[in-house]
Amino acid sequence: MKIAVVGATSYTSIELIRLLAAHPGGIELEALTSRTEAGRSIVSFAPNLRGYCDLTLEKTAVETLQGRVDAAVLAVPHRAAMEYVPALLKESVRVLDFSADYRLKDAETYESWYAAEHTSPELLSSAVYGLPELYRQKIAGADLVANPGCYPTSAVFALLPAVEERIIDDSAIVIDSKSGLSGAGRKLNEKTLFSARQENVAAYGIASHRHTPEMEQELQAAAGNPDLRVGFTPHYMPMTRGILTAAYAPLTRPIALDELHAVYERRYADEPFIQTLPPGESAETKAVYGSNNVHVGVAVDERVNRLIVTCALDNLGKGAAGAALQNLNLMAGLDETAGLRFPGVMP
Repeated sequence: MKIAVVGATSYTSIELIRLLAAHPGGIELEALTSRTEAGRSIVSFAPNLRGYCDLTLEKTAVETLQGRVDAAVLAVPHRAAMEYVPALLKESVRVLDFSADYRLKDAETYESWYAAEHTSPELLSSAVYGLPELYRQKIAGADLVANPGCYPTSAVFALLPAVEERIIDDSAIVIDSKSGLSGAGRKLNEKTLFSARQENVAAYGIASHRHTPEMEQELQAAAGNPDLRVGFTPHYMPMTRGILTAAYAPLTRPIALDELHAVYERRYADEPFIQTLPPGESAETKAVYGSNNVHVGVAVDERVNRLIVTCALDNLGKGAAGAALQNLNLMAGLDETAGLRFPGVMP
């Protein structure tokens, strides 16, 4: 499967190219494009790729990809993806989209949270949410895959077994997440400057973060309850990569830690990238740094009858580029773990 990466200078694109450099085969990187940097080598933006990828950036235009690629990875902002997706699909180019434009199934929900008109709502019903742990068979045959957001990925993995087994009150879920600064992207932002974030932790997007409806959509489907709601608060952390999510919810009945652990271990037993930690252990970001792995730790606060789950992943790995490669593997008919089976970086 020949692919193009549209918007190739972003952090997520560079991470995907890095992963592809060690891919065993079946996916070929044909073209890298940029709206503003055409003519420059990708190495000028990502010196870590020197000797592994020396492609020159091309102008971003659908006609330049026509007949050359089987699939395009879109690493462009929300709204911008809608400029390309319909035209690419019309040319029989499959699309994997990093933006939020096709994640939500309801156009009104998208327009409410993103303050933008959805210009191709007819595609929402056929777009597949790119979480293999839920939709791997649909992803394999999809023409349009919406790569999940990093925060929703961690939130869903933290709560999926609990909502499926209906052991929590899903009207009172609290999700608290901490993210490395690379999650804010490469564009200059005063709030993510070293001087602003070093020795500093700050909440943002309180009760208004755009990933909230994405979390609710997927957890509602898993629970079979359209009324499920989450309260979500994200935080900037003075680190480059990683997400740690702590999820809290009242239990519907008293449950021992060993029983809760068994619920999670059973659900994730066959998932190649999710490890349920032993009882009593909590997840930490360093253990999954630079990988496609997810660590989930479960706990019970018996005093207040509450479930507490910690979930760690790399926001550029399983939260973005790693998930994208896992999806591309499925779309290409390959083993979904190809090029992704390696541990995190320590120390």
